[in-house]
Amino acid sequence: MKQLNIIILGTSLLLSVFNVTEAQNPIVRNQYSADPSARVFGDRVYVYPSHDILATEGKGRLGWFCMEDYHVFSSDNLTEWTDHGMIISQNKVPWVKPDSYSMWAPDCIERNGKYYFYFPTSAKDTTAYGRGFRIGVAVADKPTGPFIPEAAPLKDVRGIDPNVFIDKDGQAYLFWSQGNIYGAKLKSNMLELDSEVKTLGELPVKGLKEGPYMFERNGTYYLTYPHVENKIERLEYATGDSPLGPFKVTGVIMDESPTGCWTNHHSVIEFKNQWYLFYHHNDYSPKFDKARSIRADSLFFNADGTIKKVIPTFRGIGLTKASTEIQVDRYTMISDKGASVAFIDTLNKFQGWKILFTNAEAWTQYNSVDFGQKPFKKITVRANSQAGGMLQIRVGNINGTVLGQVNIPKSADMKIVTVPLLKYKNGIQDLFIISKNDQPCEVDWIKFE
Repeated sequence: MKQLNIIILGTSLLLSVFNVTEAQNPIVRNQYSADPSARVFGDRVYVYPSHDILATEGKGRLGWFCMEDYHVFSSDNLTEWTDHGMIISQNKVPWVKPDSYSMWAPDCIERNGKYYFYFPTSAKDTTAYGRGFRIGVAVADKPTGPFIPEAAPLKDVRGIDPNVFIDKDGQAYLFWSQGNIYGAKLKSNMLELDSEVKTLGELPVKGLKEGPYMFERNGTYYLTYPHVENKIERLEYATGDSPLGPFKVTGVIMDESPTGCWTNHHSVIEFKNQWYLFYHHNDYSPKFDKARSIRADSLFFNADGTIKKVIPTFRGIGLTKASTEIQVDRYTMISDKGASVAFIDTLNKFQGWKILFTNAEAWTQYNSVDFGQKPFKKITVRANSQAGGMLQIRVGNINGTVLGQVNIPKSADMKIVTVPLLKYKNGIQDLFIISKNDQPCEVDWIKFE
């Protein structure tokens, strides 16, 4: 999968390197990421996830969650995501145990030109702060930092999964979890509680509840949270008339993972008049669900304000430019027979996936490709076929306009094949890649030039 390195020379003449990844799920493709807190600041979406790494001897607890720092990612089009680098590390916060590897789900909010980053972890001074998780704050002048951590964690707050909500009247609230979900008002300095802590007790009694995320729409307050109703977490929500309730359990946002990823953690935003759900899954680590990756899909409401259940997709969100490497394995739809997905390299799963075609007329569909207004002249495909495959490229629908036909030469290795474009269709199109013979063929990506 494609990654670009962009070098930016600042006024201070310091070089900074940003990784840019093209869209589709998962949206971060060069590292594990989880627990995404998405925020709209100005005309960009910023995502603050936790950062899973694999524990080793002397570095975290083997077989368990292991996180030592945080990154922030941003995009102005939900397609091209920039990694702005590490913003907080466990060994750079005064009160944090430097080898805890427990920098779990964070959140970030803007107030009066300052950005407040909230994060849970373990304290090194258990005499002063007790055992278990505390929640700290780091403050910056920009959404990408640099963030300066406070010298001590928040007073009277114990637990994980901080979430901050600022109501229309300017009152800020902090939510968090520790067995139950709790909420309290925050002072305007965003660093101290301004009310008693309230247990949000109208939620399900049975099963783990964590990861609260509050948002408001049309006067209704939505308290959303992961909940273990059966064996693993699903995303649910309750509604109320005020940020601290009372709440009524209302419905399910996303069902349990079909492949058994035990956790899910999420956020909900509105961006350019569309609502989105950010969440995570173990895409790059299907056999180990403590190494997760963040995703995003569109979210919709019914007329009565209830949330339509979100079905996870590979395709994700945003438009894909026809001139980029279109990862057709992140499909919108796929044929019932003769087409499947596999890792390109099982020893390096961050290389991504490929489509496997095994018979004629098998196909995959990839929606929302932007062909612009300037005609393309070529189709380029990265693929291989040991016996020689044949692909047909169409737009519109499975029987739509044929843009070209690509003969894949006999080879055991992936080859770059370029052919002339037979016909050009402008604007936003749904793309179809169809196998036209019975020879097995593997496709990594396709692009137009």
